[in-house]
Amino acid sequence: MTQPTPAIVPQSAVRRLPRIALWLFCAAYVLPGLFGREPWKGNEFNTFSYMLAIAEGSSGWLNPIIWGNLPELDALLPYWLGAWAIQIAPPWISAGLAVRIPFAMLLALTLASTWHGVYYLALSPQAQPVPFAFGGEAKPKDYARTIADGAVLALIACLGLALLSHEVSPVLMQLALVSIVFYGVAALPYHPRYSLTAVTIGLLGLCLSGAPSFAVLMAVGSGLLCLLDRQSTSIQTARSHALWLLVVGMLVAALAYVLDIWHWRLLPLHDDPQAWRNLLRLLVWFTWPAWPLTLWTLWRWRRQWASLHWSRHLVLPMWFTALTVSTALLTQSSSRTLLLALPAFATLAAFALPTLRRSVAALIDWFTLLFFSGSALIIWIIWIAMQTGWPATPAKNVARLAPGFEPSFGWLAFLVALAATAVWGWLVVWRSAKNRHALWKSLVLPAGGAALCWLLLLTLWLPLLDFAFSYKPWVQQIQSVMAKQDAGKTRDVCLLSYGLNTSQMTAFHYHGGFDVKPVDMASAEQQRGCPWLVVDNDLRPELAQVVRLNEWTRVRSIYRPADKKENVTLYHRRQP
Repeated sequence: MTQPTPAIVPQSAVRRLPRIALWLFCAAYVLPGLFGREPWKGNEFNTFSYMLAIAEGSSGWLNPIIWGNLPELDALLPYWLGAWAIQIAPPWISAGLAVRIPFAMLLALTLASTWHGVYYLALSPQAQPVPFAFGGEAKPKDYARTIADGAVLALIACLGLALLSHEVSPVLMQLALVSIVFYGVAALPYHPRYSLTAVTIGLLGLCLSGAPSFAVLMAVGSGLLCLLDRQSTSIQTARSHALWLLVVGMLVAALAYVLDIWHWRLLPLHDDPQAWRNLLRLLVWFTWPAWPLTLWTLWRWRRQWASLHWSRHLVLPMWFTALTVSTALLTQSSSRTLLLALPAFATLAAFALPTLRRSVAALIDWFTLLFFSGSALIIWIIWIAMQTGWPATPAKNVARLAPGFEPSFGWLAFLVALAATAVWGWLVVWRSAKNRHALWKSLVLPAGGAALCWLLLLTLWLPLLDFAFSYKPWVQQIQSVMAKQDAGKTRDVCLLSYGLNTSQMTAFHYHGGFDVKPVDMASAEQQRGCPWLVVDNDLRPELAQVVRLNEWTRVRSIYRPADKKENVTLYHRRQP
């Protein structure tokens, strides 16, 4: 017996969000950070290092390795995608920009897949609103489209999506592939062939993106849900879908075994209360504002998912959420794993919209207005301080945190930021007007505020962020020291390194054009041909064990401008 739906929605409440508005929302979120910057240190530059090595032929395609170092994840497909982008890019596009373009397309694919997946879930009979006695209830397709619009807005509004989804990293490809699988399973009753193709591509892609065990669990669980779903399709069709998913799961396991990427990385549950508190805080801010709406959905639709005749539009995203959150609790990189749960969180949050009370919607609006307006104001004030020196306190803080940074004024960035701020003001006025709007109205301000702050950061603050998080200023500083020490050229020069990690060595190669050779991997003849040596300061006491110190002259120690922990010492070979 199907439980009565709690959604009471008239046709007037499912007014379509203009496509141009939705596309502008997505563009304002996807495009900032794509241009005008270098690869940033951390996970992005580490991933970029292997892409560059594969593209240049210094690393194998099936076994990415640089200077004897393996990548953190056995993720072949993201490195292949970046290497292909570097190889086919024209000469006037830098390698850093070339790899960001396909990964920005992956973020757009995530938004599109989430929209289509939620659309088909909302189209199911169990998700439809209550029919009125004399008509006037929302039409099925209009209602499904409105819920899908709300899901995309909820996904954009999630705070945890901002940074990780704009980095070139395997986790962004995993996010896109999880959203493809989510769409495929959601659309199975409507387009079986396309859906099974999408599920197969997504699961095999996850296997090649560093998540084979996650893909197998997703395949088995989704197949079980298809088998238990007795309302969407016939029993015979459900069995065939479940069998296909089981076969794909077995193919994923076999492929992972053949490629030797089947590794156990789960950790035991934490026994430290502080660790659990940290995970809870991460979950709260990372999924904001989707998680309060998700809880509201679970409460208002409890009869639909807690009964034997459960509804697939709730159980499917609940399964994806439970699988991802439980995996995040058992992995070392909880935030990156938790990113994969955001499409499912956004889906559950969207189904809260038909049942949301006005008081709750008003609370969300006021909190969003104060939070994002205050954040945007702070971004503008600090930018003005960088440009003019007033207010003095923010200007001094910037100078202290990023010594050597020289602010620059860009008209294009300024005009884009000014236009985005004006649009935010218009959205606030529109939302506060006393008129009837569509269901998605409660998520316009959260999505608009998140897109606004991200756009302001990646326009007004982009020179500062690039100076703080890229290796280019550091390499240029070391090159200037070399030029003063030796009037010869600094590019295409052999550079010995000791104690540097993969990202640092790649930075010297990519930004400085050096032929980097680790001391412990270079022969005696190769060492004699290198005029420069860069040593991590923490390992300087061990330097005498690997080189002859009487052959080298210490030049100076050089800190990375925005991080005093990255400190190296430069040596120059003495002339015989």
